[in-house]
This record gives sequence, structure tokens and C-alpha cells, in this order.
Amino acid sequence: MEIFIKALNNPLQELKELGCEEMGFGIMKNKMQTNCFYIYGLKTPAAQILKQEALACGGDFALPRDAILYQQDTYNGILMLNKAQGKALLKKLKIQPFGLKKVAESLEKHWQRKNFKPRIMGIINATPDSFYKDSQKNTQEAYKRIFEMIEEGVDIIDIGGASTRPGSEWVSKEEEMERIKPIVDFIACEKINQRVAFSIDTYTPEVADYCLKNGFAMVNDITGFQNIKMLEVVEHYDCECVVMHMQGNPKEMQKNPYYENLFFEIDDFFKRQIEALLNHNIKKIILDVGIGFGKSLQHNCELIRNLKHFLHFGYPLLVGASRKSMIDKIIPCDVSERLAGSLAIHLESLKNGASIIRCHDTKEHIQALKVWEALQ
Repeated sequence: MEIFIKALNNPLQELKELGCEEMGFGIMKNKMQTNCFYIYGLKTPAAQILKQEALACGGDFALPRDAILYQQDTYNGILMLNKAQGKALLKKLKIQPFGLKKVAESLEKHWQRKNFKPRIMGIINATPDSFYKDSQKNTQEAYKRIFEMIEEGVDIIDIGGASTRPGSEWVSKEEEMERIKPIVDFIACEKINQRVAFSIDTYTPEVADYCLKNGFAMVNDITGFQNIKMLEVVEHYDCECVVMHMQGNPKEMQKNPYYENLFFEIDDFFKRQIEALLNHNIKKIILDVGIGFGKSLQHNCELIRNLKHFLHFGYPLLVGASRKSMIDKIIPCDVSERLAGSLAIHLESLKNGASIIRCHDTKEHIQALKVWEALQ
């Protein structure tokens, strides 16, 4: 065969098949994975040192043109290097002044990202006012849909009794309990929780407690466990806790959402809530950036593109963009016509670090996930 060059998009698989010596595979794998990090607020001397040290390791640190003239006290920049270069750089930064030791510590967390097994979470809304009518289920319809989802192969079924669509009002705990209680009782009576994990989508401590007592394995709280009573409930159970970020409240959240720094603000929120959960001995944590909850289309797209940023916390990431209005903002379409857009967003989310996909169309998402996994 004549000399032929093939461009590689997934070089790790090809490297495995090439038959390299095992130790060599580990070394070369690190050279293949290029990472980019946007670093904010470096003191000017630190920025210049980082630039030189990155270049010396074979990487680079992009800075604004005027950085060489020291015209500002601080600069932002983009660090570009592979994992092998990163290891060499970290050693150097740990002995440098001007806050570079802290930069090294932060970068180290990003390079120690864990991989989590992908899971599909199906949605059942026991509400009369969900934004997607087909997901609204009365008690009998909910029973039927639960068994359908189990047959399809979902990992988690998320049941909610309070709509949190944009513009919605908070629901009383009495009304929410009235909606979900028959479904929860049925699940407990029939021991269906032995066949699949159940999650309760609630911000109400009393509702969460009732569901956990009856065999639910997860609490999905759109308010991110900011209510101390919710923390006091979940600390008594060995359950998973989904911490979601939301700016404002459902009624007002989509009225001109604004952030000084989107990633810093969400990062700071997660940091505080993770600390609160750990202080209550709750360790099974899942993070949800809250697509559509106090975010513009630009915010949503930025978050999906850069989800892997949040893996530095060391917890699985959940994304739920199923049939949401961001799809309509990209290409105008009714909620009933947003399956393809949902799949596109969710597959991109998996590629970028998400491992739990919350969706309405479980059968289609499971098929898409299986095909996506085969392609990796």
C-alpha cells in the first residue's frame, strides 16, 4: 500500500488498536489530549511568567496584545496544552509567586476529572400545567408510562408534582403531595423501585421525605438544596441529590437573565451548596447547570459547549434540555416538534461531560445513547 495519511478525530481508539507497548500507550495518550483553559484575573507578572513557562513546556498561553507593555494590573488569557505538557507545567507553577501556586491547584483539579457511566432519566409530570402536554400524566397514565419506561430501559424515573416552567407560581406542599401521593404509594405497594431508581422532582422537604420513606433513591431540587429543612430531610437517607442552579425563581427567571461571569457565578453557587451538603454528610451529589432556568439562549449554548468545566468538582453532571424553548429560539418550532433538537443538545452534552440526561422521549434517547456510545 502506498503512503496514506488519515486525519483522526478519535485518536485514542486508533492508538489502542495500533498495538503500542502498554507504558508507551499511557505516555502517548497524555500527549493526544489537548486542553484549553480560560484564566481570569492574573496579575500581570503572573501572566508573563505563565506565558513563558507554558511555551517552555511546549504549550502556550494566549494574552491580549497590550499585555507585553504591562498596561493593566491584571490580564485574562487562554492556556493551551496537552496533559503531558500540563504535568510539566504544574511542577513549575507550584514554586512560582504571584498566585500561580493557586492556579496550579485549580488546574490539577481540572486534569483529575472522573468519567461517569451515562444514564437516562425519564420524566413523568403529575401536573396539569407542564409546558409539554404529552408529559402530563394522571395517576392511571403515570402507572402505564412507568412500566413503558422500564421496558425501554431507563435508569431513573423522575416524578414531579409542581411545574417549574418559566412564568409558573410556586405550588403549595398540600397540592403537590395530593398530586404525587397516589403514584408514590403505587410504586411502594408494587415494589417497582426494585426494578428502577425513582427520583422526586421537588423543592418541598415534606414531599421529599414522603418519597424517600417509600423507596425513592434521588431528590431533584431546582432550588439546589438552599432550604435547610431539605438538607435535614435528605441527610437521613442514602439518596442521590441533584443540585440545580437557577437564577431567581420560575415566575421571573426568564426576564432578561444577566451574569457578570456566567461560569464563575454558577461555580460559586455549586461550591457553596456542595459544602452545605457535605456538612450534612450527604456525599451522593449530582450537579445540574439548569438549562433554561434564568439563562438566555447564549447562556445555555455556552454552558453546553463547556460543560466539562464543572467536572472539576468530581461529581456527575445532569442536563435536561428536553423540548425546551431554547430549541425554538434556534429554529422556530412547536414544543411537539422539538425531539430532534433535544437529541442534538443531549448528545452534545454527553460529548462535553454530562452523564445523566433528563428527557421526555426515553425510547428515542436510549437508542441515540447506544449508537453514540458505539461511535466513541
